[in-house]
Amino acid sequence: MSTDNLNQQEAIDKLKELATKIDIAMLCTQGIGSSQIHAVPMSTQEVDDEGNIWFLLSDKSESFQHLQRDSMVNLLYSDPKNYSFLSIFGSTMLSRDKDKIDKYWNIAMDGFFENGKEDAAICVLKINPIEAHYWDTKSGKFVTFLKATVAGITGKNPDIGREGDLNI
Repeated sequence: MSTDNLNQQEAIDKLKELATKIDIAMLCTQGIGSSQIHAVPMSTQEVDDEGNIWFLLSDKSESFQHLQRDSMVNLLYSDPKNYSFLSIFGSTMLSRDKDKIDKYWNIAMDGFFENGKEDAAICVLKINPIEAHYWDTKSGKFVTFLKATVAGITGKNPDIGREGDLNI
């Protein structure tokens, strides 16, 4: 894989492309009174023009409790089928912004909040990326393995994709 570090707008565009395409991220928080990492799947609601990532979260969740103690998180996006991955370390901000809740609400959220969009437990989680790294083949798992196998046989280095830092 070739290294291709991206900066500013290119970095935001790549982050937005991968997070939107993959959608589900594992939100990793630090457990309370434990050295264990707590990870839960979250559906990305938006990656905005500044590269911030938005989610809806319940204030009754363990993740919410963890964020009260430590606002730093890791987000891990993984699409093994297409061999695309994204790792983000960032700071968080929680709010109860009704406009954002309205913006991000969809029918799937009804399964997570008993009282629908008016549920008092709904919070908006904003993640501001501090560090991010991506791996992206653009050709999928099968073609990537095929190229790697050919490289092993021929001794040539094929272009099997890109990986690098996203400096936002």
